[in-house]
Amino acid sequence: MTHCYGYRRRTRHKFRKGFKQHGSIHISKTLTTYKVGDYVDIVVDGSIHKGMPYKWYHGRTGIVFNVNPRAIGVIVNKQVRNRIVHKRIHVRIEHLRQSKCRAGFIDRVQENDKVDIHFMLEKAGSQQKGREDLNQENRSKACGGNQN
Repeated sequence: MTHCYGYRRRTRHKFRKGFKQHGSIHISKTLTTYKVGDYVDIVVDGSIHKGMPYKWYHGRTGIVFNVNPRAIGVIVNKQVRNRIVHKRIHVRIEHLRQSKCRAGFIDRVQENDKVDIHFMLEKAGSQQKGREDLNQENRSKACGGNQN
């Protein structure tokens, strides 16, 4: 018996839901706001057939380029032979989630900013101390103080 050539062929295990995860989607998934430039993960929900992407995109990460009332436009990089093609697809919100791929990067940037501010404050404080010392020396010389 030959296999089928349908759009959802060989996705029996890929599109299934996890243990005790069956049923309708949570409202928080629908109420999530996506903005242009956000990173999103494409995770196909097999129970919702509308707006379902092709099986190759399942598990891929992309960048939002368009926001519609029910669907989100996503740019996904796909390697085709010796080049990378930027695929633009529209996927319904039920098949997307916010990506955590930039969480570590954002934490690192915020920590670096804190270190920079702390360093700048220390530097500014030491510069003011130096200026005060110079001002005292200039005052003493102007008043006829110690001169060597």
